[in-house]
Amino acid sequence: MHIFHYIFPFTLLVLGSCSGPTHRDDTEQKKDTITLSDDSLLTLIQKQTFQYFWEGAEPNSGLARERIHIDGEYPENDQNVITIGGSGFGIMALLVGIENGYVSVAEGQKRLAHIVEYLGRIERFQGAWSHWYFGDTGKPKAFSQNDDGGDLVETAFMAQALICVREYYKDGNTDQQQIAEKADQLWKGINWDFYRNGKDVLFWHWSPKYAWGMNHAIQGYDEGLITYILAASSPTHPIPASTYHKGWARSGEIKSSLTKYDIPTIVKHNAKSGEVGPLFWQHYSYLGLNPKGLQDQYANYWDAAVNHTKINIEHAKQNPKQYAGYGADKGWGWTASYSVKGYQAHHPDNDHGVVSPTAALSSIPYTPNESISFARYLHEQLSDKVWGKYGFYDAYSETENWFPQRYLAIDQGPIVVMIENYRSGFLWNLFMNATEIQDGLKKLGFESPHLK
Repeated sequence: MHIFHYIFPFTLLVLGSCSGPTHRDDTEQKKDTITLSDDSLLTLIQKQTFQYFWEGAEPNSGLARERIHIDGEYPENDQNVITIGGSGFGIMALLVGIENGYVSVAEGQKRLAHIVEYLGRIERFQGAWSHWYFGDTGKPKAFSQNDDGGDLVETAFMAQALICVREYYKDGNTDQQQIAEKADQLWKGINWDFYRNGKDVLFWHWSPKYAWGMNHAIQGYDEGLITYILAASSPTHPIPASTYHKGWARSGEIKSSLTKYDIPTIVKHNAKSGEVGPLFWQHYSYLGLNPKGLQDQYANYWDAAVNHTKINIEHAKQNPKQYAGYGADKGWGWTASYSVKGYQAHHPDNDHGVVSPTAALSSIPYTPNESISFARYLHEQLSDKVWGKYGFYDAYSETENWFPQRYLAIDQGPIVVMIENYRSGFLWNLFMNATEIQDGLKKLGFESPHLK
């Protein structure tokens, strides 16, 4: 394994010269937003949020910084840290930017060529990437003491993006086909079967130093579904179907009769008894995997995603703790984000009066009317309290008058991607078109109108 210690000599050419679309003065924007059509508002949000992954990228790798704090306060030694999962989301956002003309075809292609080269040079662990790396050196950064090696779920988020890149460029010109081939090699190099540790379940982490010390089995239901889909679909290191059924689906125990606000959850959430999880569980796996009509013997995953989102909306309506700014046409949506009590996995049963814009905005395919109403509330009522250089800030609380100017890659990326999937199905179409994904879903017993 090769640890990348040097800076590409053409980094400044690739990254420094591509500043992205010019944005008007904030005051001028604010004057116009009240009269924006729904379509124009969504475009504005996409283009501004896209800049997190374009102009805001870590300059050596071209990948997404874990966080960007406009207020200037960072954890120690954190400004150059890149996130593999968030970078997967960012790569998908780059494809959206290229497709929609936010950057030129040539600029976007050059950035992606640089990214796949970098991803192939940094250290991997049985083909899996670490959760974090130092972008300037390429060295892994431990997520916790025992978590200093491969992170299979973060790797799955990256692999989902690489498949989309391959599909986007595979029939292009010679240079584009080279990007597609490199993305394909990276995806096929992931040893999913190794992460079973000889059992019928996938494990989240493996470290050369601590081996299976984290001992974290990936079981449903949470954001991990895409990990099993990819592992079953791998043409090089596949898992058997039994690992999905026994591991992810818990031999059928993934099914649930739990309701919240009289809305069925359908699947058993990895949360305390009687609770539902954060909304990112309905975003990360479905940036490429199309949930429309997706079902297996355990659940209809579109219905599960829609219901989970509706539970959030109903919680905002009922507002049991009477927090300020809540409502179906105001603030709603709870997920993992910054919080008045530190980083929190917010959900209706863990509500501190903090709203995370990504929760509702990335749910737009499931609840378009409510998501757009929320976007209008943010942009027209809260305005520059929540809107900045890279779109809406990560989280806010009207109750606490708390409006930090901070961003997280894992929250910004799904906004760009899911708005695009709502509008055009662009990433869904790319991912679902992959032959391996078609075969893998059939292997696991899935049904979908998008299976050929």
